[in-house]
Amino acid sequence: MFRHKGKARRPVHNLKLASLLSFVAGIVNVTGFFSVKVLTTNVTGHFAYFADDVIRQDFETAGIFLLYILAFLSGAFVSNTLVEATQKNHPRYTDAVPVFTEILLLTGVALLAPSAIHRFAPLVAGILLFAMGLQNAMVTRISNAVVRTTHLTGLFTDLGIELSQLLFYRKPEQQQKLKTSVKLRFAIISFFFLGCIAGGVGFTRFHTRILFLAVAVLFTGIIYSDIRYRILLLKKRTLSESATSRR
Repeated sequence: MFRHKGKARRPVHNLKLASLLSFVAGIVNVTGFFSVKVLTTNVTGHFAYFADDVIRQDFETAGIFLLYILAFLSGAFVSNTLVEATQKNHPRYTDAVPVFTEILLLTGVALLAPSAIHRFAPLVAGILLFAMGLQNAMVTRISNAVVRTTHLTGLFTDLGIELSQLLFYRKPEQQQKLKTSVKLRFAIISFFFLGCIAGGVGFTRFHTRILFLAVAVLFTGIIYSDIRYRILLLKKRTLSESATSRR
């Protein structure tokens, strides 16, 4: 689900990727809200707060919200930069680098003591926003902009449009395409919700250490993807050798 690209990428790869990373985003979103009272998977609301504080001339608070916005942007920038930097010389690790960067960031926050989290709340929120910007850019690039996992506004808009189109586009190929897209969007919504529930319940017992669950999910996903890809290459090599021997 991480390695397949271009024509080799099928809807099932996007479905797996969306389910995995939406669950992670749900955990991070709730953890950020419960620990530092900041939503960390999108920046839409932060723009509103930023504008409000500027109008009220509370420039210190406005600066904090600007930090949140730039943190998400920086995460997306760094994610793509890492991909471009490793793509030519180490293409095998292209997608692993952003994933492991996200793992390191979430692990760092998970290891912080509650007192440190409260003391450095804006910085902690900025780190989580950076991680989510990194993840969103990564999944956008891998899926050719088909999948978004960190915010749901555009997702619900697209879902509403496609559910309406199901009533009007009746050709079998149109119906199949729409149903595949609707299934993907429902998966993202469902797993984001499940991630929020898991993050909320886990936070009451483990505080920010619940982020280790998100880390475990990311580790599982990248390892699973690598194993599946190796098996696929082995099958192709075996078939190729078999065909060559028959000649």
